[in-house]
Amino acid sequence: MGAGLLVLLTLFGCSPGAEQKVTAIETPPCEVKPTYAHESLPEGIEWLTNAGDPVFASPQAVKGGTYHDALSSFPLTFRVVGPDSNSSFRGAILGNQLGLIGIHPNTRNIIPELATHWAYGDDKKTMYFKLDPEARWSDGHPVTADDFVYTLEFMRSKHIVAPWYNDYYTKEIDRVIVYDDQTFAIVGTKAQPDLHLKITLAPTPRHFYCELDENFVRDYNWRIAPNTGAYQMTRFKKGRYVVFERKKDWWARDRRYFKNRFNVDRVRYTVIRDVNLQWEYFLKAKLDNFGLTMPQFWHIKSDHPVFHKGYVERIWFFNDTPQSAQGLWLNLDRGVFKDLRVREAFAHAMNIEKVIAKVLRNDYFRLESAYVGYGLYSNDGVKARRFNLAKVEALMRDAGWQRGPDGIWQADGQRYSVEVSYSREEHTPRLVVLKEEARKAGIELRLQRLDPAAQYKKVLEKRHDVGWLGWSTGMRPHFWEFWHSVNAHKPQTNNVTNTDDAELDRLIDRYRDSLDADERIELSRRIQTRVHELGAFVPTFMVPYFREAYWRWWRFPGPPATRVSGSLLAPFGSTSGGLFWFDADLYRETREAKRQGIAFDPVTVKDATFKIGS
Repeated sequence: MGAGLLVLLTLFGCSPGAEQKVTAIETPPCEVKPTYAHESLPEGIEWLTNAGDPVFASPQAVKGGTYHDALSSFPLTFRVVGPDSNSSFRGAILGNQLGLIGIHPNTRNIIPELATHWAYGDDKKTMYFKLDPEARWSDGHPVTADDFVYTLEFMRSKHIVAPWYNDYYTKEIDRVIVYDDQTFAIVGTKAQPDLHLKITLAPTPRHFYCELDENFVRDYNWRIAPNTGAYQMTRFKKGRYVVFERKKDWWARDRRYFKNRFNVDRVRYTVIRDVNLQWEYFLKAKLDNFGLTMPQFWHIKSDHPVFHKGYVERIWFFNDTPQSAQGLWLNLDRGVFKDLRVREAFAHAMNIEKVIAKVLRNDYFRLESAYVGYGLYSNDGVKARRFNLAKVEALMRDAGWQRGPDGIWQADGQRYSVEVSYSREEHTPRLVVLKEEARKAGIELRLQRLDPAAQYKKVLEKRHDVGWLGWSTGMRPHFWEFWHSVNAHKPQTNNVTNTDDAELDRLIDRYRDSLDADERIELSRRIQTRVHELGAFVPTFMVPYFREAYWRWWRFPGPPATRVSGSLLAPFGSTSGGLFWFDADLYRETREAKRQGIAFDPVTVKDATFKIGS
């Protein structure tokens, strides 16, 4: 019996409540391997690489230890495409999958990952790559050009039930040309600026996904795919925990930009659904760090003996990144939001400034739009609508609504009462203020807190009135998936507002098809103006920094994080993850000091190395 079959029996042959452990990450090869009529490389290719940018890890780092973190909910799947896959845990899985090239977190230059060299075609739509000959999957299979050919087949397949990926890998990527097992080209459908941001592919192991058919979503829901990164998921218990273990013989461990990184032996995620319980776990050293970005934790809850006695340290680290589109996402398929005037009134009824001042201690900043921090691609002229009772009154009366006996607007038997779905208990005070202020404006907010996975599922299936959430960012603004009508009125797409606007569609299509950087910048700004005009999104806050607490036995390079870091103790991610390490001597010293009641000096670090404007 082959090792790959043993893995399947281990994953699927145990009871639902038992630990599920992968004892061997090995997979038998497909019975049929594709063959290629290898083409010849064009003459005159100028191969590029980068071995000269500064390293950002520390040579003092040592291996060892276990890093403990929390999950608010257990993921609905280990797939990274298809239904229910776009959860926050997906980042942990993808954080252990390298790309062909990476972007240096501080210089923003291209650096090697799976590819040692790259080159640009004269047509401005082709990139050439030479793979690192030592690159390996977790199961020992070499990474080859065919893994990139298979990515196109995989992402274009209807069996993965992922319309965005089907569309992107059809409309943006034309083909992969294989020259030999380590050399290939990726050809886009059109010439475009920032080719390296659009054209690179992650590999997909054909030998793992041999049987891609209509049963993919079910059959691969809990299968653990091999990866190319530093860690591999090795065991889990549904609803309880997931464990990753460091590959002792990881093929890239001594590469320039990976050396002295990914230092802990294990990363354990434990499901702790309540943030206050997570806090208690942290204070007992059952979790290794805790985010203090929220003011009540930074200003109030960290007024605690473990901080005063120096067992736990704090950091306020300013970064320089595109800002998450945090805010209120209105479902325009709900009848109450059909009228633009009613949507504008909703925005003017949200007293975001009062939340910032009273709840967030003026630590947060007002987010003006969904696309802040993208440099020339951002439209700084777009400003979020401010709280204004007079404007609410004028807009609602113009729309034909009247105040009811309870002060809430009503028309044709309908009250202006909407449900706001959210997932984090610590956000309740913010929403309570918004609810109280909105009632003054004649709008009733019914707050509904759900488990993170349940809220995510509800919003993605478009069953919400208003979703309180934010989205991850990239190096360039993304519009098609969030605003194009092709993604409206259907579940499992990111157009959660069901925006369906012909003018916006035309602008987005032109932006996607544009060959000119200046034109794309102009279109990006026009799209943001139109998104603002449609009023389907109410921006709330932005936080151009992170604040964290960590036990003093964790050590860091100098500076302790990078320009784009979102956490001091991010265990995964090729860009800037895995910079920290465990100091066993400090661990023993701290535990003994705690036992004896001996205190250290309290430590709070404020690092403005990468602060915007510095």
